[in-house]
This record gives sequence, structure tokens and C-alpha cells, in this order.
Amino acid sequence: MKDIYKTRIHDSVEQLFNYIRAHSTTEEVERIYKAYEFAHEAHREQKRKSGEPFIMHPIAVASIVARELELGDNPIISAFLHDVVEDTDYTVEDIRERFGDDVAFLVDTVTKRKKDSYQHSKQVDNYRQMLESVHYDIRALLIKLADRLHNMRTLDSMRADKQMKIAGETDYFYAPLANRLGLYHIKTELENLSFRYRCPRDYADVERLLAEERTANRPRLERFTTLIDNILHDAKIEARTEIRYRKPYSIWRKMQSKGCDIKHIDGKHYIRIIYPNSPVFSEKALSLRIYSALTDHFKEKPGSVANYIDAPKENGYQSFHVKLLSEQGIWEEVHISSERMVRNSRLGCAAERTEDNVKAWLEKFKSILQDVADDSHDIEFMDGVTLSFYNDDIMVFTPKGRGVILPKGATALDFAFEIHSKVGEKAVYARINGKLSSLRTVLQRGDCVEIGTADDAKPEPEWMEHVSTYRAKRYLRGYFANLPRLEYDRCEKCNPLPGDEVIGFKANDGSITLHKRDCPMAIRLASQHGDSILSQSFPENEAFLYPVRIRIKGIDRYHLMSDLIDCITDKLHLTMSSLATENIDRIAICTIDFSVHSLHELQQAIESISHIDGIDEVMRLNHE
Repeated sequence: MKDIYKTRIHDSVEQLFNYIRAHSTTEEVERIYKAYEFAHEAHREQKRKSGEPFIMHPIAVASIVARELELGDNPIISAFLHDVVEDTDYTVEDIRERFGDDVAFLVDTVTKRKKDSYQHSKQVDNYRQMLESVHYDIRALLIKLADRLHNMRTLDSMRADKQMKIAGETDYFYAPLANRLGLYHIKTELENLSFRYRCPRDYADVERLLAEERTANRPRLERFTTLIDNILHDAKIEARTEIRYRKPYSIWRKMQSKGCDIKHIDGKHYIRIIYPNSPVFSEKALSLRIYSALTDHFKEKPGSVANYIDAPKENGYQSFHVKLLSEQGIWEEVHISSERMVRNSRLGCAAERTEDNVKAWLEKFKSILQDVADDSHDIEFMDGVTLSFYNDDIMVFTPKGRGVILPKGATALDFAFEIHSKVGEKAVYARINGKLSSLRTVLQRGDCVEIGTADDAKPEPEWMEHVSTYRAKRYLRGYFANLPRLEYDRCEKCNPLPGDEVIGFKANDGSITLHKRDCPMAIRLASQHGDSILSQSFPENEAFLYPVRIRIKGIDRYHLMSDLIDCITDKLHLTMSSLATENIDRIAICTIDFSVHSLHELQQAIESISHIDGIDEVMRLNHE
């Protein structure tokens, strides 16, 4: 067995360094090989759970960093050394002395801190440590993702409970992180490996059904792609086609969300047309040329075009999508991409590592992390992170044409908070593509959105149910948490107001509930729990409004409703939330809900309404 491992180590190292020699200078190769030798010596006596020598893991991680992420010498060296400080007696200073400050920084960043106690949970503190590294250098996150990817590829050797823990972490944190960094291939592989270990039976079922469909569809799709090849050849357009099937996890997630079987899921595959980069023509021009050639032959599905070239996804993804009707009468999803776009969808933020490119990624990434950095609760922190990372996103626009990227399912209210917290706080309505709309309206890709505000507007508690961005959720949570809180509850039956004669009852948990003194529940409590009675005042507070309901009866006439509304809104400056009317033999009966600060304000309203011509009776009702 030892000889087998020795051979495997030799072959892996040889393959890796053959690749490195082709992409690095002689000096860089020598430094990287010294790192391998140092890691081999440091981990000499260690084994993995599978029984194989531990050094096979750093070799694999270094291979991912070099070949799959195409990073340079220092990240490769750091990948070889990423477990040395955590698992051996060597220190960061030892690394610094041998390989310099940059490698020492990267190794230190990916090394889990050993603590006697953790501010949050051990897992969340480790997540925080990783995320903080983005403020300095994104390469540390890429090394950590490479480490996680190899751990997931070799999860077979772990116990079932350990598999579930690691797979759960991967699905919840690492796959969204890869998605956010634009590493589409790594994100997809992590998702599917996690799915395979969390739900092995479901994974096997979906994989088998996809294989059956792939076999059944192959002749039809090959005819379709051959026809595309011929059309592009006749148009003198150089390009190649691929049939791409989506992975089991993506299909399974669609099945769960739509509640149907695999036969009724659309988009299980797509056709990718890839053209070479051109020094003469822009990518958009070449994509539109291909699109034009294809739509001269195939019918295009209305509304199916998605131009991610002009409006890339938040993670940097670019392509031109359209659905075409094949000669078999089936709508086929087609992605038109340059070689650069395909490479970037694989490498994400690691692609085209110019100074400006990295800076743009860091700034975008840090702006998201800033919103969640100060949260103190584990779940809130992690929900905020993953909500920000996982983006099936849409781009919408301000009236001036500024693009705003939001998660799919976001509302006009999310858009308002994305523009500025004060716009969200004072939002009253939206105009979507010029049409007056509720703030709760779900936005669609390409919508033009304008937010109407008012100085006296305030967030409403139910807004929390109609926002999905972390920025909006966090602001609203903070807003409602900072509002003055009542020291007591109100009886839900009699709903007392400041100024009512009230009595308090103290419960075993120390909470106090106020009742009107004539409330039947208060009378019953007084007879059974007299010792819990408290003498309690209920003063008016400008910060609190209380919903009330009144019933109005009067002789119906022309403009009666108009006079009622004018009295309540213009004269009394009260905001109605509901108005219901019925007319029985010229007798008008209205029920109106609005909010007041006190009994005195309600009495003023009743007094003013009772003086309206034709009004016979105004009565306060219990608002249940």
C-alpha cells in the first residue's frame, strides 16, 4: 500500500509541475518546488481519514489553485502550505522566513484560529475570519475554496454525520461564496457534491433520469447543432457548438420549487455557441451577428432574449441568451458567448487579474460584507452573508438609466432601499415602467423604477414581509428595534387608548396588560387574581399611534362620502386604513379604520364627524 501511495504522490506532483513549468518562470518553479518539499516534510507522519498520506491533500489543493483557478506562484506555494501552521509545529514566522511576507499572510489568513472560547460559534467565527480576508486580498478566499473543493471530492472516507456537517457547510456557505466570486464551475461542483452526500437517493434518481434523457435527446440535439453549424458556416462566422446539460442539484431544486417531476422541468439543457475573441469586432457585435444569422432561420420565442453582455450578472457572468424553435417544434435555449466569457465564467474574479479588475471585485465584495459585518447573532450574520452571495439576480433601472442589480424576487421596496436608506424609509409608491404600482410589487428584469416619497411617511411593520435584500431587512430591523417600546401590552378585546380609565394586571412572567376598567375580561381577572392588579396610568406618547374603528350612520346624500373623507384627512389630518360602506333605503352606514394618539384625539374626530350634515350617529367600535 505504501508503494501505491508513493507512486500516486509521484505521478500527481509530476503532472502538476509539468503544468507549472509551462506557465511559470524557472525561479517561480524552484520556489514552488521548495514549498512542496517543505510541506512533504512537515506532514510526513500524518495521514488523512482515508489512510492515505496527508501530503496528497496539499498537492491536490495546489493543483486546483494552479490549474483550475490559474493563480500565480505565491498562491500555489500557500496552497501547498495551507495546513502546515494549523496541523504541525511550524509557525507563520517559519513560513515568512522561508517564503516571504506575502505567502506568510496568505497562510495565516487561511489558518483557523485556535481559541479557548469563541465569540460566536466556532464555525461562524471561522467564516468571519475568512470573509475579513477579502478586505486585504481575495486570493486567500480562493485558496480556501480550493481546500473545500478537494475535501468535498474526497468526502467518501468520512463518517455519515461528518459528511452531513461538511456538506451542509458547503451548501450554505462555500457554494454561495463561489457563486459570488463568479466561479461558476466550482459553485456547481460544490452544490452537486453537497447534494450527493446530503440526499444520496435523490441525487442518484435525478442523475439516472438525466442520463436517460441525455440518451433519448442526443439524436435530436445533434441534428439541431449540426444545422446551427451549417448556418454559421454559410454566414462565414467562426464558432463551435456544445450541448450542455445542467447538473442534478439544479434540476432537483427546480423540481422542489415547482412541485413536479423531472419530465415537466424546462431548461434541463442548453446549446452554447462559442466564438473566438476578435481584435477587430466587439463581443456584442459578434453575438448580434450570430443572433441575426440564427433568427433568419429559426423562429425566436418572444421575450426570451437576455443580454448579459451589456448588463452582466452581479458575479460578472456575461453571455447573450435566446430561445429558438427547432425544426422538431421544441424551444431550445441558446447561449452565445465568446471564449473570454466562457473562461471568465469558470475563473470568475480570478480571470484577467489586472489591478483594476481585482480592485473592482474587492470594492463590490466589501460593500456587501460591510452590511453584515456588525451583526452579533450567528444566524442573522450567516443569513445576511448567504442572502447577499446567492444571486439569481435581475437588473432594473432608475429613470436616468442607472442599472441596479437585485436578487430575483426583489420588490420595489428593495429597490428603494438599494438607492438609499432614506428613500426606502420615506417611500410611498412606485412607478414601474411609468405605471403607478405598490411598493410590494415584484420587479422583473429590465424594469424602469421610480420611487415616490413623502416627508411624513414611515416604515410599516409588514414591510419586513415584502423585502428580500439584506440591506432592506437590516435597515428595517434596526428601525423597528429603535422605536420606543411600550412598557405594557394592551388587552386585545377592549383595546384601551391613552386617556381611557385603565387598570393593569401583572402576569407571572412580569408582563403588564392594560384593560379598560369596564372590560369584561378585567372584571373577571379582578375577581380571580385580585393580587395581580396594578394602578397604572396610560399617558399619550407622540411616537405611538393606535388603530381605532368607528361606525357612522346617517341619511345618504350627494357628497356625503366626500365630506366624511375631507373631515378625517384634511381637517383632522388622520390617515384612514380602511373604509367600508353600505346603503339601506337611503340610510348610509360606514365603518372607518384610522389611527389616533389618544382617546382625546378620537373624541375630537367623533365630534367633528357628528357635525357633518346628515350624520345621525358616530360610535366607537372594538377594533379586533
